Amino acid sequence: MKYQAPLNDIRFLLNDVLGVNQLHQLERYADATPDLIDAVIEEAARVTAEVIHPTNSVGDRQGCHYNPQTHDVTTPDGFKDAYRMFVDGGWTALDAPLEYGGQGLPHTLKFVVDEMVCSTNLALGMYSGLTHGAISALYRHGSDELKQAYLEKLISGEWTGTMCLTEPQCGTDLGMIRTKAIPNEDGSYAIEGTKIWITGGEHDLVDNIVHLVLAKLPGAPNTTKGISLFLVPKMMPGTGERNPAFCGGLEHKMGIKGSATCVMNFEGAKGWLVGEPNDGMRAMFTMMNEARLMVGMQGLGLAEMAYQESLGFARDRIQGRSLSGAKDPEAAADPIIVHPDVRRMLMRQKVLNEGMRALVLFTGQQLDLSVAHPDATVRESSDDLVQLLTPVVKSFLTDEGFNNCDIGLQVLGGAGFTTDWPLEQLVRDGRIARIYEGTNGIQAMDLVGRKLGLKGGRLARSLFGVLTTYLKETPDAPHREALAGSVKALEEATLWLATNAPSDPEQAGAAASPYLRLMALTVIGYLWSRMAEVAGTKLAKGEGNKALLESKQISARFYFEKILPEINSLLKDITSGKESLMAFSDDHWDA
Repeated sequence: MKYQAPLNDIRFLLNDVLGVNQLHQLERYADATPDLIDAVIEEAARVTAEVIHPTNSVGDRQGCHYNPQTHDVTTPDGFKDAYRMFVDGGWTALDAPLEYGGQGLPHTLKFVVDEMVCSTNLALGMYSGLTHGAISALYRHGSDELKQAYLEKLISGEWTGTMCLTEPQCGTDLGMIRTKAIPNEDGSYAIEGTKIWITGGEHDLVDNIVHLVLAKLPGAPNTTKGISLFLVPKMMPGTGERNPAFCGGLEHKMGIKGSATCVMNFEGAKGWLVGEPNDGMRAMFTMMNEARLMVGMQGLGLAEMAYQESLGFARDRIQGRSLSGAKDPEAAADPIIVHPDVRRMLMRQKVLNEGMRALVLFTGQQLDLSVAHPDATVRESSDDLVQLLTPVVKSFLTDEGFNNCDIGLQVLGGAGFTTDWPLEQLVRDGRIARIYEGTNGIQAMDLVGRKLGLKGGRLARSLFGVLTTYLKETPDAPHREALAGSVKALEEATLWLATNAPSDPEQAGAAASPYLRLMALTVIGYLWSRMAEVAGTKLAKGEGNKALLESKQISARFYFEKILPEINSLLKDITSGKESLMAFSDDHWDA
């Protein structure tokens, strides 16, 4: 079926719930008027449906192809044309800095476009998605010379960028990397080493690829404190000379086959230091945190596409009779959407998708406020929320994004298990999102092991401030009692961690994943209460799209009745501690 961007829901969130359409009141985003924002999302919906989506199944069938003689990689049919149209439309420059050719629009608006791209062709969207992270890292940490030489072409999409971290012997534990950077007399460095799982490391969409590579200088500490970041171009700007940074092969993957995932061999390739020596992790985290938010959008985008496909199938597929009596006596059977179990699956997809969209756009709004609000206190608290919620967005949206694709396949029954329908591709494509840019377990450890204690616990206090203020100032908030119970559970879990984790880090490790999920469900509950409140107010005034607003109230009820009660088991999981989890000795595993 043809993709239909969920514009009604997006507009409801941007305009009525979050007030993103008022960002133009901030000097930095003065151009982002409500009319402009609406025009952008309308055009993005058209481009992704008409240009990007038709390339998705082709990319999955054909994949990318590697030529071992030339080290070249060919992308699937249609990718080059679609990428060029996307670039020519200025979409890669949407929120990039004005001084290097960007449009300087809000990050929240980019998140909206990211979702549409991920819904329609995740594999193609990854080429520009990783480039955006490279732009941010270079903009924040690069020298003026490197910015002048590279940023404009990266922002325009004329060139693409990569993030080169992982090596065959190390993934998360980057202190074990072996790639070396040997100083050259001209101030550059010779980069020697091999990187694996490099998205967009080689391809035919552009003439130049800019690699951001982690490597160690001579004599550097053999830990993460000894890592530096280097910019290594495929082609030398100005001379067009080929730099010896070659693709050594493609990974054979279960999904995202149109995305070139490369082994990259750096054979004395010339590179330039980005940031300070031995400070590469700080610079790279700029790119990694952005990538984590982007991966969250991948989970949401695929989940939205899965919902649209399964909803369309459930409306058309006739099978059996409604338990309350035939809905269409003249037909041989009723459509399966009449069956409660099918509705349970569809409702879970819809309600979680809309909750996840609210979560990520709320996070995007905080990101915009953190860089553009004139009040330093607001900037600080907004940045606190972005830092705290980044691992939550990455993990929860990819967990539930994959689950919603799997649910969609279940709605289709046997048809979903065939390549005649797109659900099986969505399931395969979505599975990686829970793994890369740090597995979701690592995201949870980042949340409880680092973010909760950061700045003396200020990040968590900022979040609780938002939640408790809403409950205090909105005594008639929809589902107030259930939301207050969830906030209390999150407070109890946070206190348990503060009490038990400092003396025993394994307690933090055991509680990390359920704690992250508890936080996600609570924050989404807060947002569903807000959505239901706005819907009720507008209905009372006779304003807005009645069907949409009524659906919001019903969906909020479903969330609080059918989904949020999971917090009780999560709290029990957290406070029961590590004992049963860590009790096995080696011989127990094979018993």
